[in-house]
Amino acid sequence: MKRMILEETDLVDVLKITPEIYEDERGFFFESFNEKEFLSSVGTDLTFVQDNHSRSKKGVLRGLHYQIKHPQGKLVRVIRGSIFDVVVDLRKTSKTFGKHYHLELTERDKTQLWVPPGLAHGFLALSDFAEVAYKTTDYWSPENERTLVWNDPKLSIDWPLTKTLLSKKDSEGCLFSEAELFN
Repeated sequence: MKRMILEETDLVDVLKITPEIYEDERGFFFESFNEKEFLSSVGTDLTFVQDNHSRSKKGVLRGLHYQIKHPQGKLVRVIRGSIFDVVVDLRKTSKTFGKHYHLELTERDKTQLWVPPGLAHGFLALSDFAEVAYKTTDYWSPENERTLVWNDPKLSIDWPLTKTLLSKKDSEGCLFSEAELFN
């Protein structure tokens, strides 16, 4: 019996993962990760090496981040609140190169997003506070981290915001046309 539904998205290899949630008067239970099911759907042998957890207040926009020499695959989920999650395909050989995909991830439905290596990732906190947890397939490598500017006109991402809070790094990201890319 499958305990999670893995669905293809508009971008090659990016998956939306919806768990089966068991709820009753005591609360709920769900399997947030099952290596066997995950790897059988992704079709590759991956290892997660790091878990990250961030908390952001409403309007904080983090990203669009990627690592050029140590690309990270990310399995992203929201622990508390909701986010507008975005990925951009930076793989030159991909059929969806230069395209983006977005969806809302919430604590209510517990949906996750699999972001394979070679994509930029970012999110906007929609709720008063949002806590995001994600597993990565490689370690954080600050010297290899790159940032695409979130509002690049070429990407045409329709962020649902009126005001954003950005870090210095995120406000100084490069344009897609100037980005280091993956083969």
